[in-house]
Amino acid sequence: MSPQVQSTMPPVYCYQHAEKTACDLCRKGFEVRQKLTDTPLQACPECGAKLKKIITKVNVHTGLTSAGGHTLSEKNITQQGFTQYRKVGPGQYEKTAGKQGPDQFNAKDL
Repeated sequence: MSPQVQSTMPPVYCYQHAEKTACDLCRKGFEVRQKLTDTPLQACPECGAKLKKIITKVNVHTGLTSAGGHTLSEKNITQQGFTQYRKVGPGQYEKTAGKQGPDQFNAKDL
């Protein structure tokens, strides 16, 4: 069973000029974060040149590393130099991964 992916962020759309004359912005192409229901851009915001939407590859985070491990595994967190804590009680946290930081702490003491 695969996890359900939820995102509140709208997708990013890439645009590029559709005419021969264009400014640096639309000649190189640019990205715009838009809702699916938003009307696609018709003209470059800099020079007014006609735009076309570019189809790009999708990048999906699966939670796996290139070596096949899980990105949020305690082993991977430690290897990447991060520290992870888990809540063990009201305001109480203990280290579950990593080498830096205290083994446990109370949030009131911060």
